[in-house]
Amino acid sequence: MECWPVLLLWGLPQMWASPDALPPPGSSDHHFLPPPPSSAPLRFLQISSFANSSWTRTDGSFWLGALQTHSWSNGSDISFLRPWSQGKLSNHPWEQLQQVFWVYRSSFTREIPGFAKMLHLDYPFVVQVSAGCEVHPRRPLKTFFHSAFQGSDILSFQGTSWVPAPDAPHGAEVVSNELNKDLLVKSTLEWFLNVICPLLVTGLLEAGKQDLEKQVKPEAWLSNGPPPGPGRLLLVCHVSGFYPEPVWVRWMRGQQEQPGAQQGDVLPNADETWYVRVTLDVAAGEAAGLTCRVRHSSLGGQDIVLYWEGSHVPVGWIVAAVLASLLLVGGGVTFWLKKRRSYQHML
Repeated sequence: MECWPVLLLWGLPQMWASPDALPPPGSSDHHFLPPPPSSAPLRFLQISSFANSSWTRTDGSFWLGALQTHSWSNGSDISFLRPWSQGKLSNHPWEQLQQVFWVYRSSFTREIPGFAKMLHLDYPFVVQVSAGCEVHPRRPLKTFFHSAFQGSDILSFQGTSWVPAPDAPHGAEVVSNELNKDLLVKSTLEWFLNVICPLLVTGLLEAGKQDLEKQVKPEAWLSNGPPPGPGRLLLVCHVSGFYPEPVWVRWMRGQQEQPGAQQGDVLPNADETWYVRVTLDVAAGEAAGLTCRVRHSSLGGQDIVLYWEGSHVPVGWIVAAVLASLLLVGGGVTFWLKKRRSYQHML
């Protein structure tokens, strides 16, 4: 397991060789960072699929809070997804970071098959990584690095050491012991989490402030779902078009939250807003008086409250039906007037 420390350290010296370079490894003083205008974690997500000992694919992405800022496809450089994805770094430091991530990816894909052979793992398998940091104006820096095997936590980097995850298989302890022997890699990871990550997140928070603070009010409507059974109703509360993602949606009777409501996944819309629906299975005679209440940061403390009053269909259908009725009435009146004028002329 000697390959990836050498490769990683080969790329790092170029990152502090010029005045425009990033802080060198060993830098631990964070006071050079200005306080961020707001707070959101910067998270790097990686998925590496190993079909066999010689074929692998690695993809990654960077997320600032709920916003994806960068993508990292197999064999390509890190791509910007926002106009401000470069943060406050100039081109040269970004080129240096690209190089370090290329070295990391190359070394990662070289090392994992070695561990697989040592632990007698069967192919295919998937390794996942979640790493990053969160910078608060008045709180200590928070960093994290977690890895998973086949979707189950296996290792994390805590402070200065690799630690097996709780309830991880015996192989996790073997891998952590091997990794902890390499002091160079551990110090490099500490440097990246404690120095480079805060530098990145602070610049991104400042450059992307307008997008991060964006607020879009939700729209909400009620409908019927397929009846769950005889004498029962499935009430559906739809909430769509809101941003940011956190939202609170409840079925209520007065001030009492109704048990048994089921919230679906919060799903993205094409315009980067979000959609969610919450259903409630009730007896038909108990639906009267129920309300759906929606709370969101964009509403300024004023909840949306929708009252269940009977059979509901989507708002769009109601509008279409009203317009169709108006067209029919208007057409009928026009036809009647023409006939009347024609009759008058005949007289």
